[in-house]
Amino acid sequence: MRGLPPRTALLAADETDLRLFPPLRAGWARRGEPAPVPISGANAKRVLFGAMNLRTGTRLFEARRHGRGADFRSFLGLVRGRYRGRGVALLLDEDSCHTAGESRRAAAGLGIELLWLPTRSPHLNPMDHLWRHAKQAVCANRQYSSIEEEVHRVLAYLEGLTPELALYKAGVLPDDCWLDL
Repeated sequence: MRGLPPRTALLAADETDLRLFPPLRAGWARRGEPAPVPISGANAKRVLFGAMNLRTGTRLFEARRHGRGADFRSFLGLVRGRYRGRGVALLLDEDSCHTAGESRRAAAGLGIELLWLPTRSPHLNPMDHLWRHAKQAVCANRQYSSIEEEVHRVLAYLEGLTPELALYKAGVLPDDCWLDL
């Protein structure tokens, strides 16, 4: 993006909820009968924070129990640790954990510039597209034995993507990408 100092790492960042109950994408049943959906009865949740370098395709993830401001600030520290000695700009939506005063002050203190996406525009955040692909490939129509197993499998899928494939799935490579990289 224009206007950023040279060598600044431009990252798209976002978080997503993983739930033990699977998102149902397809199912079969006899006509007129409900489809059986086996579930455990406990709907555990984890929040995955993630950031992707929009120039290199490298990714960074952190699983947390919640998606609150303190969790986001922890993730900011992880991002800063990965990009020591370099400028960092995060492209974000305006989720309350991102816009909280403490989060903005923490980002400024860490030397991380926050760039805001337009309100109600998840289709513009490359991380939203990456989450969607991961959930479709790993979570849809499957119930894991624990939320930790599901988190492990989602992270293995995301970390196993080549940088080029991650950028492609995030919608950053096509010629019609709205970002001017």
